[in-house]
Amino acid sequence: MKNQRELIVLTLVNLGILVFLLLRQIGPVEASSPATVIRARGLEIVDVQGKVRASIQIVPAGPARLADGSVAKDGKIYPETVLFRLIRPDGRPSVKISTSEQGSGLTLGGGIDPTYIVLSADDGAPSLSLTDKDGRQQLVKP
Repeated sequence: MKNQRELIVLTLVNLGILVFLLLRQIGPVEASSPATVIRARGLEIVDVQGKVRASIQIVPAGPARLADGSVAKDGKIYPETVLFRLIRPDGRPSVKISTSEQGSGLTLGGGIDPTYIVLSADDGAPSLSLTDKDGRQQLVKP
């Protein structure tokens, strides 16, 4: 009989602890504090279909690469570059901002190819290049 009373008391104590723990869990849910710094080698933002719509990446030094991944034939070696792209729904980058040891640039693409504006400051030679939909180009240099 004594064992049965001890088991009932122990069960009631356990039930009380369980109720206390459950009641402590109920309450407002709070998000953890935001990280002050996010470190990564690159960043991609995708739309609901999973297509990349914005990216920040570090392009390693080396020859220029074409869209198909092949090496450009100009033989020029480019320095390491940080590149930020905003990409249209059709996959074409409309805004590019880049910086390297040689300088920096901003490219704004129009809705009709090959319309675009390129503002650059490379090796101490700033320039502005305007290209219209017919491919006519105007270059402005100081």
